[in-house]
Order: sequence, then structure tokens, then C-alpha cells
Amino acid sequence: MNRQSDNLQALGNRSEYSTDYNPKVLETFENLHQENDYWVEFLCPEFTTLCPITGQPDFAEIVIRYIPDKRMVESKSLKLYLFSFRNHGDFHEDCVNIIMKDLIKLMDPRYIEVLGRFVPRGGIAIHPYANYGRPGTKYEEMALHRMSNYKL
Repeated sequence: MNRQSDNLQALGNRSEYSTDYNPKVLETFENLHQENDYWVEFLCPEFTTLCPITGQPDFAEIVIRYIPDKRMVESKSLKLYLFSFRNHGDFHEDCVNIIMKDLIKLMDPRYIEVLGRFVPRGGIAIHPYANYGRPGTKYEEMALHRMSNYKL
């Protein structure tokens, strides 16, 4: 159970916040329970980004749920990564898909889904949802099922 080999940089050190989108801050560690399917859920209620058109701030709760395989995302590095969107301009739907794709590239999870519950602006709330299941596995079927049965 020695995790020293994971070489985590963010954990235990003073936080250095990126001023723009930075997926390079993401770190992983070994999943010690690879034989099990289990959920990991992150609730990130203080996500902020900028509207790419007006530059006005957008606020959201980001919900990330995944079933890990060999690697898991380290939570402090995830916090620093999500903070890096603060001065970044992207539409709500783009943020959710970028987060999901970056985490897929980082961890290669069995399954992952990302939901953005954005605070209404101009009288409209936007809640984009994206998911992924590893192709050719039961997780691909799970992703199709969850997407076709998705309800806010």
C-alpha cells in the first residue's frame, strides 16, 4: 500500500493556481482495488469560468462520477485543474466535455460522467451532461443506457 511511487506533486505542497486552463496539473495514483467496480464521485460546487463572448463569469456545480480502472485522479490536483477554468472562456457544454475528455486521457476509466449545473444567467439555467464507457465493454452499454435514460 505504499503510494510513494505515485510521485504526487500537488498533495502536501502549497497550492500554485494556474491563471488559465491547465490540464497538466492533473495527477493520478494507483487504484488499489482494481478487482472491484465501484463509484468515485466528486462534487465541485464552486466551479467558475468565463463566457467566451461577454467575458462575464459563469458559476456552476460540477459533478464527476467514475468507475476507475488502474489509475485514479488525485483530488487536490483535480481542484487545481478545475480552478484553472476560472479565467478561461468556454461555453458550458464545452467545459463539461473538456473536463470529461481530459479525465479519460488521464486515467482511462472504465466509465465516467460529468454534469455541470450552471447558475442561471439571463433567466436560463444550462445543465450539460456527458458520459463515456470504455468501448467494447459492458461500460459502453452502461453509458448508452445512462444517456438514453438521463433525467435532470
